[in-house]
This record gives sequence, structure tokens and C-alpha cells, in this order.
Amino acid sequence: MTDASIDRADRFRDEAASRGLPPEEVEEWIRVARPAVYLAEGGDGPLVARVGGDPMLPHGVPRPSDPFVALVDLAALPPGVTGLPLPADGRLLLFSGTEVDSTGGEVSDAVLYVPAGALTTPRPLEDSRREPYRSRELRTAWHQPSAQMPESFALDRWGGFPEDEQFELADELADAWAHVGGYRPSWSLQIGGHPVSPQNDPVHYARGPEDARPAGQGGTADDEGAGDWALLATWRCGDDVTELDSGVAHWVIRRRDVAARRFDRVHRYVEMA
Repeated sequence: MTDASIDRADRFRDEAASRGLPPEEVEEWIRVARPAVYLAEGGDGPLVARVGGDPMLPHGVPRPSDPFVALVDLAALPPGVTGLPLPADGRLLLFSGTEVDSTGGEVSDAVLYVPAGALTTPRPLEDSRREPYRSRELRTAWHQPSAQMPESFALDRWGGFPEDEQFELADELADAWAHVGGYRPSWSLQIGGHPVSPQNDPVHYARGPEDARPAGQGGTADDEGAGDWALLATWRCGDDVTELDSGVAHWVIRRRDVAARRFDRVHRYVEMA
């Protein structure tokens, strides 16, 4: 953990203690938090990501079936800040349409990894029914621990059908965590961490029956089962997508597939508030 992460965890412990929250659940909340990077417009830092416009694709690679969302320069991300075994350089390209599909599923061309030094050319959108998403540069980046959504925490912590009191405790933990979080700008793109979803947790949706955790046994980030599924990225569509009300797109993948560069196994989810 970074110094900032340790400081936040300590402040969370103090806040949770002042509210009388159980120490063992406080420590579990901290344990399952994951590092994440949040990207926003503005600032004078290096270009970390670009949203919208036309993608730059390698020669001979078919154009993905959905519109281009964003390009992330992996070399601009400090090592370890996403908690994912991403390549140290190259570019990650994300693609998504706007049709709501909150139950999602595997989409083989929703993410494309372009190695550093690969020759690329611009490939305009061939679907004349919509314009490319508005082009924006994301130069503001910050990283911090990302907590689970309360319902997801309760389901993973207690399994099966948590009691009302357990859901309420998870809500109280989330409130205490948010209280010590401080201000952060409104972000457009998140890499790593836990999802923030207006409807349902896409990481939970991606899990199959073989990934189920025994009731009351939360896994670790390195588990081969449920814990191997992770959020790769979330895009807040905002005003760029008028057909979605507070729309978001999530890309979810197994950690071992990230390590193997098998981005063709990503699952994508599109939802709105």
C-alpha cells in the first residue's frame, strides 16, 4: 500500500471505531479494497488516455464491431497502481456500443492490446448511424484504494442470502469509508479497482457457477475462482451518449487472462441509472 492508502485506512479505522463498527469487518473492508486509477479531463500532466474520435489500429487487424471508446497509454501508468498484471507499455483500446446490456457477456473484440512500436493507422467508424464519441484528452490521473459496493461486500462476506443487518452493516462501512475519502474530481475513466455501478455488480455477473465462494468465505485477490475476476475498466459516458441516462460501460476480465494478454476473453456490460 502507498503512504496515502495507509493514511486513508488508518483514518477509516478511526472513523469506523467512532461509529462502533465491528473491527473484524473494518479490517475485511480494507483487505478487499483494490488499487485503481481514475482519469479525468484537464490538468497539464502527460496524456494518459484519449476518449473518443477514431481508433489507431495495427495493420491487418479487423476493425472491432463497436464504436471506439478510449485509448490508454499503459506506459503512463506507474507500476502497480491498477492492481492488474497489465503490460508495462503499449496501448489498451476499449470499444463499446450504447445498447443497454447489464447482464453482459464475453465480447471478443471489446478490448484490443496494441504492443509498443506497432505500426497503426486511423480507422474511422464505418457505421454511418452514429458519429464517433466526442474526442477528449485525459491528463488528470490519481490513484487510490477502491472499495467494493456495499451489496457486493455483503454477498462476498456472508454468502448466500445475507441478513438485513449484514446489508446495513455494509452500508455503514461504505459511509464511513466515503467520509474519510476526501474530494476528487469527476472522472471519466477508471482502470482497475472495484466497479461503481448504478444497477448491478458486473464482476459478480461475470462469475460462473464454478467460481462460487462457500458461504461466509470471502476470497482473496489471487484466488483462481471468484477472486480471479476483476474490473478492467469503467467508462462514464456522461453527455457523450445522449441515449443513455447516466450511462456506464464496464469491461471485466480474469486476472490470469490479463497476464496472458487474452483480452479477447473480456466481458462487457452497459447500463444506465
